[in-house]
This record gives sequence, structure tokens and C-alpha cells, in this order.
Amino acid sequence: MKKSVFKILNIVAFSLAIVTFTNCGSDEPSIIIEEPASEVIGKLNSGVMNGTLDEDYTLNSSQIYSLNGSFIVESGATLIIPAGTRIQAMNGGTSVYIAVLKGGMIQVEGTAANPVNMSSASGDAGDWGGLTICGDATTTAGVNAEAEVGGFIYGGSNDADSSGTINYLVIKGTGAQINADSQYNGISFYGVGSGTTVRNIAVINGSDDGVEFFGGTVSATNLFLENNEDDSVDWTEGWNGTVTNTFITHTISGFSTVFEGDKDNGNPKFNNVTAVSNVGGTALQFKKQSGATITGLSLTGYDVSIDMKDGGDLANVRINGVAANPLLSYTNTQKVAASDFAWVNSNTAIPTSVLQGAITEKVVLDAAVKYSLNSSYIVQAGGELVIPAGTKIEARDGGTGVYIAVLKGGKIDIQGTESNPVVISSASATSGDWGGLTICGAATTTAGVNAEAEVGGFIYGGTNVTDNSGSITYLVIKGTGAQINADSQYNGISLYAVGSGTTIENISIINGADDGIEFFGGTVSVTNVYLENNEDDAVDWTEGWNGTVTNTYISHSIAGFSTAFEGDKDNGNPKFINLTAISTVGGTGLQFKKNSGATISNIWLEGYDKNIDMKDGGSLQNVIIDNTAASTTADYKTGTKVAVAAWTWKSAGL
Repeated sequence: MKKSVFKILNIVAFSLAIVTFTNCGSDEPSIIIEEPASEVIGKLNSGVMNGTLDEDYTLNSSQIYSLNGSFIVESGATLIIPAGTRIQAMNGGTSVYIAVLKGGMIQVEGTAANPVNMSSASGDAGDWGGLTICGDATTTAGVNAEAEVGGFIYGGSNDADSSGTINYLVIKGTGAQINADSQYNGISFYGVGSGTTVRNIAVINGSDDGVEFFGGTVSATNLFLENNEDDSVDWTEGWNGTVTNTFITHTISGFSTVFEGDKDNGNPKFNNVTAVSNVGGTALQFKKQSGATITGLSLTGYDVSIDMKDGGDLANVRINGVAANPLLSYTNTQKVAASDFAWVNSNTAIPTSVLQGAITEKVVLDAAVKYSLNSSYIVQAGGELVIPAGTKIEARDGGTGVYIAVLKGGKIDIQGTESNPVVISSASATSGDWGGLTICGAATTTAGVNAEAEVGGFIYGGTNVTDNSGSITYLVIKGTGAQINADSQYNGISLYAVGSGTTIENISIINGADDGIEFFGGTVSVTNVYLENNEDDAVDWTEGWNGTVTNTYISHSIAGFSTAFEGDKDNGNPKFINLTAISTVGGTGLQFKKNSGATISNIWLEGYDKNIDMKDGGSLQNVIIDNTAASTTADYKTGTKVAVAAWTWKSAGL
């Protein structure tokens, strides 16, 4: 009986005409007939999103909408979402989502100042289902395929199909689990066509993919993807659109990949991709015969750069014009930065940037970012590492596996200043924590052309005495000298056949388990060197190095070190101008092996048990001190001490 009453009331309400009389210059009254809104429209008017929308509707930007179930935009209907609109999804898992069906449209009209927000209350991963859009473009799944979510129908033959516009949209807390094999994504594009505009979207805290493309031809610009726990960008079914400017960050371990391509290769294009992880993981994974063309790629902190999961051809993946190489880390200059997405109100801080892998082009670090040196970081031939003033790099206490190397043909540009030096140190600055800095050049060395270094097997040496490996100014290094084997250790700075075109000024090396600085041949010179408690030799050279060091201050306060100076092998007669070395624990001052020697002026040696040691009986004439052959009995407190009180930068820390 009750149902009948409601039915009658509904019929009466539907038939009711509201008559309004107006006088607009006519004697006849105007009659306006208004039909009551459908149930879904009524809910929308009260701020609730639930049900199926079969007509056009514009949300109210001043209203916070509660999405408490499925909200489906039918074919022929358009949902318009103005700038600043907020949609709060109920924590309802797979039953809470927004879907735009094939033939339907969505218009997200956010701005940088007022983006549209769709999120659960907490923004936690898996709270709700996300946004799904179905179009009429081609997909290898065929025409009128059935989506894995909702059973929605998608796919056709209209590659220029339009499902509307999305601009400045932030989505949080998506990825609800459907079954063991399927989950919702932040945004799922099923057969969406190129007539659809997708710009400025952020997907944060998704328990599955950030964005996934199931076939289609849609492109996207400016994607910000943070802590999506499966793949940040996923595609399959021959999607062949273009994504321009993508920033991806991972701070939660256990995610799947940055990119996952699957099945047929539609060769989608990615221009300018920056991905940063401080929890390792895999970057780009391609299944079956999938591939992509990528330019402007920068990966930082991933354990694996390229994974051809099913043994697909690496030629299917083109990175900067060449086939992908799993041996490269692609740690290149970041083309996209988090700061480019100021409109994203992310609750998760951008992670510490991890430095590891190989540099093949110019990479410029940012002094505002705290960097972690996680393993080896190698500047290859043609690459350049630029480190601005004030940059701090914390080296993991990882022994020989952690170091920076600049290979022959590569360059480093450390731009520290007196007030803002660059600091590279382990957290505790304990000797032996990490490997240090190694630079290889093409200058002459008695080891010959293309000799092999004792560290890393790096190749060095050539015929170009003016070779330029870059510039280092105001650099503080601490905690180096990790042990390689019984005979070899890393030094604070190792200079292998580095040429005179290289600039090295104002460097401080503290707490090294081996040498502070060592020259293996080459012609490079150095100005202003502070060396404190390096446990083997403060300055070491061999292989005929013949540069000049001006203003050297050496301090020893830990017993058992080797020497202040150690020269070895052929005598290239390097020059030292203004040398001060002071020990409070005895030890040997200057030691020369084989026929090594040097020319030294303005010397001050203090506190050593032995000032001069010709280890292998070499001639004292090889060592000229203040214009006179060295003496094993001289005091050598004859010069003026190098004044380091003004070198306030020398002990800077992390």
C-alpha cells in the first residue's frame, strides 16, 4: 500500500505545472512549467554524488561534494567540474568511484590557483576507486571491449574521439582492490581518444597505478605522481599517445615500477621524465614486446634502470635516440622538478635525491636539495657534473661501493664559495666510511697512455698535458679511504693523469683512512689545501706528476699515520710553495721513494720524529728545499706558517 502511495505522489509531482504570471508588455500571462529534478540531480543539488548522470550538470565550486558510492556519467551526458571544486570520497573501497562511459564527457576546469581535488578524507592509498574514463579510440582489445573495472564498455575506431578536458586535477587515496588480479588506478584511460585534453594532473598515494592507459591515443602534459604503490605510469593494448613533463617520486619501499609497458608496442612517447626514489626499486619495465620512445630521462635512486621483463628487444625502447641500455642508470639533468608543480599540495616531502649510476650528459645539482650518495656515481666521457655552492652530499657508509668518479673525457664543476662550500661526507665523517672522489684525465703519466687505475679499473693517461677535467673550488671531503684490498684503498681525492687545464682551489680533506690527495702522473696544480688526520699520506704522488701546490696545511693528531708527504717512482719534480705540516703525535714528515723528489719553498715542519726520509736511498739532491738540497738533520722550522685561521670554510659539515 505504501509503494502505491509513493508512486501516485511521484506521478502527481511529475505532472504538476507551476504557473507564474508575469507582465512583460503583454496582456497574456506567461506560463512556466518546471519538472522536478531526477533523483541523481537532487542528490547533486544537496552535495552528494551517487548514481548515474544522464544529462549535463555543473558542480558548484563552493560546495564540498560527498562521493559515497559509484557516480557514472552516461553516454550523451557531460559532468562539468569548475575550478576549486572539492570531492571527498568515502572510504568505501571498490564501491566508490567516478566513471565516464563511452560517449560521456567530463570537463575538469581547475586552475593553478584553484585545482580540482578528489580525495578520501585521509588520502590513504586504497580508500576509494579513482576516476575511470572510457572512449571510442582504437585498442588491441577490440571494439566494445569490457574493462577489468566495472565491466565498462570501451574501444572503437575513432582515434580523434573526445571524452572532454581535464586540467589541474589532484587525486589522492585511490587504488581499491577489486580481486587478486585487479585494482582501480588513480586515473584509468580506456580507449580514450586524442580529442581529449589532459593537462596538469597529480595522483598521490595510490595503492595501484597512478595513471594507466588501455589502448587509445590520448596524450597528457604535466603529470605529478607520488607514492603510487604499483606503477606510476602503466600502459597496454597498444596505447600510442604522448606524455610531456612527468615528475615521479617514491618514498615507500615495495612499489613495482616507474613505468610499466605491456603487450603490443604502440610506441608511446615520453618527453622529459624525472623520477626520484630514496627506496631503490625498478624504474622502467617492459613486458612482452612493449616499448616506448623517451627523451629527457632522469632516474635517481633506482636499483634497476631498465627491465625487459619477458626478454623483449631493447631496440623497442629508444632513450635519447638510442636503444635502452640496462647498464646505464640514466642519472641525467632533471628536465622536470617538483617545484614545477607548485599547485600540488603534497603531504609527503620530496625525498632526498639519491646519487648513483652513470652520467652521460650535463647534470646540475640543486643546493636546496639534500643529496645522498648511495653507491657509485660515475661521470662518463662527455658527461659533466655541476655542483653549485652550498650543496651537501651525504655519502652512505658503504665502503668501497660508494664513491664519485669522473672518467677520462668527463668533467666536474664544483662551484663552492668561501661562505658556501660544497660538502661531501659520510654522516659520521669517520675514516673509511666511503671511497672519495676520483678524477681521470688525458695528461701524461709514466704509466703510459690508457693505463688502468688501481681503483675501479678506470682508464687514464694520454698526451694532452693541458687536458681539462673541470674545476673544483671550496670543497670539503670527510670520512674517505675505504679499503679495496690489502694493497689498495681509495683516497680523499685521487687525480689520475689530470691535466693543467683543470682548476683545483680551496679543498679540505679530513679523516681519510688512506691518503688525503694523491697524484698519479699528470700536470694539474692545486692552491690552498687543508689536510687533517689522513691516516696514510696527507699528500702522495707518483708516475712523474709535475704540477705545483701552493699553500698546503697538514695537521696530524692521530698516531700511526704514514707521512705528511710521500713521493714515489720517477721524479717529475713537482713544486710546493708554502708548506706547513704539524704533528702532535710524532711520525715522519717528508718521505721519498725510489728516485722521487720535489722542489719546496717556505717550509715549516713541526713535531715529527723524522723530517726527511729517503726511503730507498734516493739522492737528497732530488729534494730541493729553499734552494738547497734536503738534509736529514735540518730542523725546517724556517719558513712562515700558512695562515689557515681565515679558512673558516675548511671544517664545514653536513
